[in-house]
Amino acid sequence: MPRIPGIGQKDAVRVFEKLGYAVIRNSRHIVMGRGVERLVIPRHKEISAGTMGKIASDAGLTPEQFRELL
Repeated sequence: MPRIPGIGQKDAVRVFEKLGYAVIRNSRHIVMGRGVERLVIPRHKEISAGTMGKIASDAGLTPEQFRELL
């Protein structure tokens, strides 16, 4: 299974907006929601691959699905 790449916060927000998530709060972290689901994205220039992998799995994405949405 391929790893999820480390990406910037703007790219991460764009990927999750494609899945129907919307920005709820934009402070030290970006909080995105879809119904009762919430994702917290750190405001870093580059989010590490491990952190991005955890956020993607919380959204129910496999690494392949995440790469397709990039």
